[in-house]
Amino acid sequence: MADDSSVTKGNGCRQHTDNTHLGRFYEDNGMTQVNVLDVYDPATAPLEDEVALLSDYGLDAVEIEEEESEDFEEVSDDLDGKPTKGRASRRRTQVKKKHYTEDSIRLYLQEIGRIRLLRADEEIELARKIADLLEMERVRDRLCEQLGCTPEELERNPEPWATELGMTVQAFRHRLFVGRKAKEKMVQSNLRLVVSIAKKYMNRGLSFQDLIQEGSLGLIRAAEKFDHEKGYKFSTYATWWIRQAITRAIADQSRTIRLPVHLYETISRIKKTTKLLSQEMGRKPTEEEIADRMEMTIEKLRFIAKSAQLPISLETPIGKEEDSRLGDFIESDGETPEDQVSKHLLREDLETVLCTLSPRERDVLKLRYGLDDGRMKTLEEIGQLFNVTRERIRQIEAKALRKLRHPNRNSVLKEYIR
Repeated sequence: MADDSSVTKGNGCRQHTDNTHLGRFYEDNGMTQVNVLDVYDPATAPLEDEVALLSDYGLDAVEIEEEESEDFEEVSDDLDGKPTKGRASRRRTQVKKKHYTEDSIRLYLQEIGRIRLLRADEEIELARKIADLLEMERVRDRLCEQLGCTPEELERNPEPWATELGMTVQAFRHRLFVGRKAKEKMVQSNLRLVVSIAKKYMNRGLSFQDLIQEGSLGLIRAAEKFDHEKGYKFSTYATWWIRQAITRAIADQSRTIRLPVHLYETISRIKKTTKLLSQEMGRKPTEEEIADRMEMTIEKLRFIAKSAQLPISLETPIGKEEDSRLGDFIESDGETPEDQVSKHLLREDLETVLCTLSPRERDVLKLRYGLDDGRMKTLEEIGQLFNVTRERIRQIEAKALRKLRHPNRNSVLKEYIR
């Protein structure tokens, strides 16, 4: 039969029905696509049922060989860390023999590789429907604020929403469904763009899966912000949103200690400048040369370079046998048991020596040097506590210190300063 009424069949081949041609066939036979979908769902029906149903109406089935995307196979090879030259054809053959593997990334690449790219007129039509969807959502947000409800509650009871838009609930639901399907199709048809951009940011602290995930979020944002009336292609516009989403994710999530985005961007510029100067001079540039090219001070350059250092785990294995850990060779900042015992004995001996003074002298020294709470007080503050002048406190302090300098009193304390 003619090509305009064909579907595909066969193992390992693309299974699809040309909706445009089928729509023409439905009209010729006095049917609508809705009538057919009431009894037949192409997404869930077996291939044999699809062929049988169309055969009843005189439609033939032809076999179309499926093409694999060479770009995505190269990405898969990159993940394996192997050269890609001369392997594209062999890789395509391997994928045809085994469409589903345990590698989730390769499976994902295969899935999005089957999605047809959009034509320019299709992009414009989808963009118009998405713009209509966004207008509906703006009305929804305004109603939610007025009625004090959530978007989910308003969608379950859409009468106020439909009334605000001036349409029936049935027409409203159809319009909402069309807008959301348009957004979904726009995003799915450009997922290959996300992969092509994400592979340029590999080995920067995030896994390839995370890069694709973040890039997809940027793609969704691009679909919401795209203005088809500007005249440029959606892929050109979406590229910037995808790059921004990926670079921001790397800055926020790739490091154990998060750096500000502007500092991360400065670090990237320093690396590029260093590489450029190395190519120009044929040697590693000095800090002064890098700072001069970057138009910043050497102190700032050193601070940024220090901030860019990655943390190292104290559990990192050391040695050929890897039986030691890095933390074993780093001196602890905490007190050792010996230090704790020595400090405790010092406090006891100091208290014994102070007890040889009068109560007022002992209290003045404790307040003056913060022996109880660690806070040293001024002569004025101590004088107010004892209701005497600061000069009198100074005299009491001086007298107490003279007593402590006597060998009979301080001999026990000299052992701690040797």
